[in-house]
Amino acid sequence: MMPTEILRLPLAPAGEATERPISIAIVAMGGQGGGVLTGWIVALAEAAAWVAQSTSVPGVAQRTGATIYYVEMMPMRGGRKPVLAQMPTPGDVDVVLASEFMEAGRSILRGIVTPGRTTLIASDHRALSIGEKSAPGDGIADSGVVHEAIGATTRARIVFDMNALALANGSVISSALFGALAGSGVLPFAREAYHAVIAADGKGVAASIRTFDAAFARAAGEETPSPPLAVASPEPAPVDAHRGPLASRLIERLPPGVHAMARAGLAKVVDFQDPAYGREYCGLLEQIHTVDLAAGGAERDHAFTREAAKYLAQAMAYDDIVRVADLKTRSGRHARIAAEANAAPGTLLHTTEYMHPRLEEVAGILPAPLADWLTRRPRLFRAIDRRISKGRRVRTYSVGWFLTLYAVAGLRRLRRSSLRHRQEVAHRDAWLALATRLVTIDYALGVEVLRCRRLVKGYSDTHARGLSKFDRVIATIETLAGRDDAADWARRLRETAVRDGEDKDLDGLIRTIASFMGAAVAA
Repeated sequence: MMPTEILRLPLAPAGEATERPISIAIVAMGGQGGGVLTGWIVALAEAAAWVAQSTSVPGVAQRTGATIYYVEMMPMRGGRKPVLAQMPTPGDVDVVLASEFMEAGRSILRGIVTPGRTTLIASDHRALSIGEKSAPGDGIADSGVVHEAIGATTRARIVFDMNALALANGSVISSALFGALAGSGVLPFAREAYHAVIAADGKGVAASIRTFDAAFARAAGEETPSPPLAVASPEPAPVDAHRGPLASRLIERLPPGVHAMARAGLAKVVDFQDPAYGREYCGLLEQIHTVDLAAGGAERDHAFTREAAKYLAQAMAYDDIVRVADLKTRSGRHARIAAEANAAPGTLLHTTEYMHPRLEEVAGILPAPLADWLTRRPRLFRAIDRRISKGRRVRTYSVGWFLTLYAVAGLRRLRRSSLRHRQEVAHRDAWLALATRLVTIDYALGVEVLRCRRLVKGYSDTHARGLSKFDRVIATIETLAGRDDAADWARRLRETAVRDGEDKDLDGLIRTIASFMGAAVAA
């Protein structure tokens, strides 16, 4: 998070500033009060006998784009009402208010932030977009690029974490943006006029004014930044009484550089299933370490064993509907959601979640023989799927749905006899067999094969897409075995697959490799 960034330049006299309309663009995501903020600004102008007009262009789903609200205002002149525009025009916007930092960047790209003209008021917190969340790997956009652009494209700027300030004062970010707008001095209205507009709204007045005043003080340079808002820590994994002996076993049989990762992996696996599953993890990891030693791992800081400790745990603790139900019914989840939503003590909080399990997921938790019988009857499978494969909005903490999910979570006792477990074990063993075979030929290549496991994640369609990427990458890596640069190509394949949501870059790289491998064979 960047520190508070405030730059003001002298404003034109009020008489000159209103010879033409004052134009304000607001970019806000759904639920952040962009419409309320727009209404406040219009009410503020009209209370001063100005003419004001607002329009909005809706964004799309949370969150591939924000709604753009646009306000123009000016005083009456000669008894005639001015004609005001309905959309922001590049190069002709006085103030841009952005409720999230990347939306400030998008405003710059749209051309509505102009050097010498625009005052940018933005919160520098991040709310990740759909594209950032759906990327197979780390798809988070670089905020530093936006900071550089803001410095080059604005007349004046006020940038700080308005979301944290609003949460600390029990309100929402629209109140903080309104306060920062007042503190900027761009509009020729008294502070009391802003207060009157908030009070007239009649909802959450005390918290809104408290947030407004804090943002006003920050924007006007009257107050030093407050300490960052404390964020609730993730719910710790339950402690299991059997984890101690298993952890001691790993410490005795593995080198010190692997201990931290191996213990974390063991905790994940035991939390996923049971101590017996943890013993299976320990046994597999010890076998891998034996191969690592034979391949010269001691001279390479046991990188093969350390990567296996991480990715073997991920492969064993796969996501299925039992796991999803378990996570959604854990005791601390409701309290964590309440803390993240900044809900006051005693507030009734309901969570509604969209779930869309396919018959493939349901069949996956059935005993393997029964699931095999079902999948061999495609007409019956499709008929059942039509009844099951429907999106549902689930109120997680209603009695009926909570008990249903709790019962599904209890199926973990049957998980190891299920079709999905059999499939996961077969895929895991084939992956480990390839990695242990290649590490004896090319140590770095064996390590890269282990790291490719990060491509497999999630369940349902997400799992299917990740598994497809993994299989294509692994198949290509096998063709590279024996080349001096095989590990480097394997790393490129993995990194491309991680960041390429549409698979276009990955497919292009695979074709490139196939082309030069074919040329090498022909030669």
